[in-house]
Amino acid sequence: MVKAEDFSAIKNSVMLQGLTDEDFDKLAALCEMRKMEEGTTVFIENMPGESLFLVKKGTIRISKMFAEGDEKTLVVLGPEDIFGEMAVIDGLPRSATARVAEDAELISLKKKSLDQLCKNDAELALKIVSNIVRVFSKRVREANEEYRDMLIWSMQKS
Repeated sequence: MVKAEDFSAIKNSVMLQGLTDEDFDKLAALCEMRKMEEGTTVFIENMPGESLFLVKKGTIRISKMFAEGDEKTLVVLGPEDIFGEMAVIDGLPRSATARVAEDAELISLKKKSLDQLCKNDAELALKIVSNIVRVFSKRVREANEEYRDMLIWSMQKS
């Protein structure tokens, strides 16, 4: 069970921007707290996605499997970061694997809960979805810049 106070240490998270005290009460009622030990797998690439996670404490390693079983770390996330956000938007299988790198407390929001919020409180749902899209957009822009840099580097090597 999550309480509104659980968000106090991570109020600067992009996902929580613009939320009021009343919004935190409503959001808390929809979320679950998960305490996970180092080394625990949160989810695996290609498994069905049903929740997003907000890191309250600890670190999470996001990785992707490549040819011949090589696993590459894409990013390490900490408090205030969210991951698994695509699952609550598109409901498709996970695009990466998430593992606990340091004992963690995660606040999860299920797609079903967000869908219900959209029906019952469109104003709060719009704030949350807009914040999720903001996180997603930032990641796409950063990935595009990395891809561009990689192309420039490879052309200079030729």
